[in-house]
Amino acid sequence: MISQTTEYALRAVVHLASSQRQGQASQTTQQIAQSTKVPASYLSKVLQSLSRAGLVDSQRGVGGGFQLARPMETMTIYDVVQAMNELSRIRECPLGLPEHVNLCPLHARLDEAIELVAKAFRASTIAELVDTAPPLCKIAGLACGAPREP
Repeated sequence: MISQTTEYALRAVVHLASSQRQGQASQTTQQIAQSTKVPASYLSKVLQSLSRAGLVDSQRGVGGGFQLARPMETMTIYDVVQAMNELSRIRECPLGLPEHVNLCPLHARLDEAIELVAKAFRASTIAELVDTAPPLCKIAGLACGAPREP
């Protein structure tokens, strides 16, 4: 449903949100790559795309790195997905058939599914992902679903 690049972007954003929640101002590409298990060279491109979309800010130099550009409470999974690879609705026949003035049952059903996914992504904030359970818990070697320390 979503590309590997979008998955990497979501991992990076969740990592930045988690770091922010723990009081760490910014994270370097290497720190993010290590935590998210994303190749650093590819992660750089992902972070550039997130920056162009206004989801992360970057600062060069000593003490620099990446941080969220907006509060995690207002940033949604949908925002990240759309920044990387838009979920496109099906508005007209993808086959270009002139006799299909309405979507055929197949494409109508696919469009409904896309809208349901988009709705779920819009309803899920990055803060909820960070606050529900330790983010990226399998990567960090923690038990998923384990309660977080207050």
